[in-house]
Amino acid sequence: MAMNVQEQFGQIDIYVFDQILRENLSPDMRILDAGCGYGRNLVYLLREGAEVFAIDADQNGVEHVKNLADSLETGLPASNFRVAPIERLPFPEAHFDAVLCNSVLHFARDMHHFRAMLAELWRVLRPGGLLFCRLGSRIGMNFKEIRENIYLIADNSEWFLVDESMLLAFTEELNAVLVDPLKTTIVQDYRCMTTWVLRKRRS
Repeated sequence: MAMNVQEQFGQIDIYVFDQILRENLSPDMRILDAGCGYGRNLVYLLREGAEVFAIDADQNGVEHVKNLADSLETGLPASNFRVAPIERLPFPEAHFDAVLCNSVLHFARDMHHFRAMLAELWRVLRPGGLLFCRLGSRIGMNFKEIRENIYLIADNSEWFLVDESMLLAFTEELNAVLVDPLKTTIVQDYRCMTTWVLRKRRS
């Protein structure tokens, strides 16, 4: 029986879906979802046989993703799904073809924490690999700054917010290739979410 789109892709982020459509993410890859939550971006990749790894600080989320992998009969070992902080990833250097980090980096406590997470995401990515990040930003809206780089958004959450100059400076610092122009979605009177996609140079 043919699957509908919901069954095939789950609640996938549309910007992750875009990377799949363009074959920047594909089932022949070893992929890490860093901050996987309950695995909404992994349904298609698991179903199609990608070598998926996932970490999150929430044990319930990790268990859910492991159970999802089991239910899809992926054959992936339980050790692929771990509770771990992004700033201390339990994987070797240059281990992944692609790393996803969706709606996580804006929870950095400060610049030091943000840099630590970014450094780990980059460390485990192989040369030529893709880093996909979607994170809160100040591109297009103004927010009240309550500490350095920490801003109050509409629901009174405190987020680490980047801007265009910061993301371009990090791109240069990493000696990365910007795969797409920065793309920002403004959610009316609430938040801005920016998609930042980098490729690690082969040399």
